[in-house]
Amino acid sequence: MTELFVSAFITLFVVIDPPGCAPIYAGLTKGATQAQRRNMALRACAIASAILLFFAFFGEDLLGALHIELDAFRIAGGLMLFFIAFEMVFEKRTQRREERAEKLAADPEVEDVSVFPMAMPMLAGPGAIAAVMLLMNEVDSNEDTVAVFAALATVMLLTAAALVAAGPLLRVLGDKVEAVITRLLGVLLAALAAQYVIDGLRGSFGV
Repeated sequence: MTELFVSAFITLFVVIDPPGCAPIYAGLTKGATQAQRRNMALRACAIASAILLFFAFFGEDLLGALHIELDAFRIAGGLMLFFIAFEMVFEKRTQRREERAEKLAADPEVEDVSVFPMAMPMLAGPGAIAAVMLLMNEVDSNEDTVAVFAALATVMLLTAAALVAAGPLLRVLGDKVEAVITRLLGVLLAALAAQYVIDGLRGSFGV
């Protein structure tokens, strides 16, 4: 049980990558208050956990029933992430916020990123879904199931802490530094998105 917990924790931590998601989340929530960042971070982790638990129990049956391969998830997730990365690099999100603020000057709205793109596909993406499904295939007893779920819960708690802490840290660095970091992360996110699509195409066509 301990070995499975350690294995599951390492696998999920590497795939979900809380330290890597944190600065991206901070860039996506630029302009939000600390309370809004915290609420969206907790909501994103809760939704991602629910998605991963669903696929842990019913993933193989669902994909089989719909005749969908996991590589299709990789391609779709990559395309969605690339769209977000494009907006981060060219500040399209900032432009949309300014236009929205003009329409709702009395009560400016902060865009909720907890469901998309944070919960899915950033946290509960194709890699995390595949990892959970593979880990559940190694389960032989109730104790093993508890070990996998405990590892998932631990990683999600660490992720929530990382997301909440990223905003204040970047805010201390200042707007100009934050803008540079946001663009840089947008480029890296675009590369990650491209890698998702490439992996999906390789898996689909056996390249």
